[in-house]
Amino acid sequence: MTETLKNDRLLRALRREPVDCTPVWLMRQAGRYLPEYRATRQRAGSFLAMAKNPELACEVTLQPLARFDLDAAILFSDILTVPDAMGLELYFVEGEGPKFRKPVRNAADIAKLAVPDMETELRYVTDAVRTIRRELAGSVPLIGFSGSPWTLACYMVEGGGSDNFPTIKALALNDPAALHRLLSVNTDAVIAYLSAQRAAGAQVLQVFDTWGGTLSPAMYREFSLPYLVRIARELPRGGGAERTPLILFGKGNAPYLEELAASGAEGIGVDWLVEMSEAARRTQGKVALQGNLDPAMLYGSPQAIADQARRTLDSYAQGNGGSRDGHIFNLGHGLSPDMDPEHVRALVDAVHEHSKR
Repeated sequence: MTETLKNDRLLRALRREPVDCTPVWLMRQAGRYLPEYRATRQRAGSFLAMAKNPELACEVTLQPLARFDLDAAILFSDILTVPDAMGLELYFVEGEGPKFRKPVRNAADIAKLAVPDMETELRYVTDAVRTIRRELAGSVPLIGFSGSPWTLACYMVEGGGSDNFPTIKALALNDPAALHRLLSVNTDAVIAYLSAQRAAGAQVLQVFDTWGGTLSPAMYREFSLPYLVRIARELPRGGGAERTPLILFGKGNAPYLEELAASGAEGIGVDWLVEMSEAARRTQGKVALQGNLDPAMLYGSPQAIADQARRTLDSYAQGNGGSRDGHIFNLGHGLSPDMDPEHVRALVDAVHEHSKR
């Protein structure tokens, strides 16, 4: 698929090239805050039924683009599709989130895991990518994604979400070799999964290390960072202007910005606990930076939201020698279900207006 993009701001920003205004997309931009999303989910019957139907996944991927002047689409899916395809049996409990019927708790469980076949167990994801690319018709780039090896492991070992991840941290202390085997197979699976999305038409790839920030610095450098670096260095992405850029996003990743910038990824996504000016100074133009408005700012008034957007844009430029190049505007995490779509519009419009050249 080589059609010319009508809007290539995101790709240019990831190459740290000049753009007419800062590109903006939002994590969870296709989600429950949109009434049209809720209607599609009701029609589908469940989140998983919607995610596993390529036509419905395409429908909800495109919904926010019909409302807002966003600079990218992101595949509608879930980070836990990979461990589900490994046989852990993903399901969702209303009000509690994702769970696995068959969590992995020890070396014997981990030894049974294998990289799933992308064109059988995960064909519905690559079919969705192909369908979305066709329907986008070159309007904006499509982002594919995966969870990070550590974040996937957290859910796989805990059996679902957790406040303090006691089971996986105990495994890290009591049998680190087993945890490294789990992280290694997860890394192989993530590389295969992102490669399959790229082959199906994804033009940008993002890894979500949502739970990396729950680790102490020593444990992060043992159990998360090396696997992110391995993905950045081993994931085939092509070369030159046709290279498919990779963004590494992590909550709580500010202490490791220099190491992440040296990973080989094209972009680093940061949460709202670090100033963009500081992030830009510390990464020294080696990578594009994505972020980093606190999602809770969208509960403010449209004017307050616009003010915060401008402050974030200016902070990045301040740390980047006065230049806005190499910045992708995003939230420091995802949109929440109770957010007002008109506040999202105010944010997107303010980003474009304030950064316009």
